[in-house]
Amino acid sequence: MSNWFVAVDGKSLGPFTTQQILAGLAAGQYNEATMVWRDGFADWLPVGRVPELQAGQAAPSPPPYSGKEAHEIDYTIFGNEMQFVEVELDPQESVISEAGAMMYMHDQIVMETVFGDGSRNAGSGTFFDKMLGAGKRLITGEGLFITLFTYTGAGKGKVAFAAPYPGKIIPLDLTRYNGRIICQKDAFLCAAKGVSVGIAFQKKIGVALFGGEGFIMQQLDGDGMVFVHAGGTIIEKELAAGETLRVDTGCLVALTATVNYDIEFVGNVKSAIFGGEGFFFANLRGPGHVWLQSLPFSRLAGRIWEAAPQTGGGGQGEGSVLGGIANIFER
Repeated sequence: MSNWFVAVDGKSLGPFTTQQILAGLAAGQYNEATMVWRDGFADWLPVGRVPELQAGQAAPSPPPYSGKEAHEIDYTIFGNEMQFVEVELDPQESVISEAGAMMYMHDQIVMETVFGDGSRNAGSGTFFDKMLGAGKRLITGEGLFITLFTYTGAGKGKVAFAAPYPGKIIPLDLTRYNGRIICQKDAFLCAAKGVSVGIAFQKKIGVALFGGEGFIMQQLDGDGMVFVHAGGTIIEKELAAGETLRVDTGCLVALTATVNYDIEFVGNVKSAIFGGEGFFFANLRGPGHVWLQSLPFSRLAGRIWEAAPQTGGGGQGEGSVLGGIANIFER
């Protein structure tokens, strides 16, 4: 181990170890013009002329640690009524999605099927952690596996995910909502790796029986970006403490964990039968944030089914004066 001496303000300070000199260079205490000497030197030399001190001086300092577990991704949303989101990945960054959501990807992006929910515990934890994550997805009606996309090249890589039906893609940063969003089971599209896709049990029997989602809604936990999809036009509401909003159960897309979600009867059987709005609606009580959709997929699918030929709804336009009479000549 070399004993170094440093000339500072005309004085010789030391001895110092090599590690101490390197630490002083990294901290800015010394520079290339600082004069140093050790055993074996014929005379004092500036640091800039000592090769063994240059490596430590040029070593880059690591970037500040953000403390986030989820990967930090950039994105762009394209389109109006039929949207898709393009995610930009740095080397070794990843994004997770439901099966069948991918639209396109660069050739250096590796696609992998992962057992579990995509969270950190499911990816690197014990077998029990992986089984727990997979079980959550199975209960919500999803598969045991989730798709992981990782960019393995240099520079930037891109992968895109498309909406399954007309509507909007909503980007949500979970750090803005205390790390948790609760949404419809089929609303999740994709998210940064590290976000957990789990379940949220509804405690009240009214919600369980009449909420349109059974006992279960989807729960997104973490500190990264997530993207959910909703039909038609999206409306965001910020509810104050105690403020109540009543909505059709199918029009509810997502809500923060602070919002109280319950189901209420419309008031009387006559309104339920002849009003065309069903027997129950969702009662949302603040504080918190909620996202609503104008066109639930169930409503869209129902209209398509009614108009399909096999159900007797096809064969004429929406403005046909013949109505069902036109179907007589088709049989």
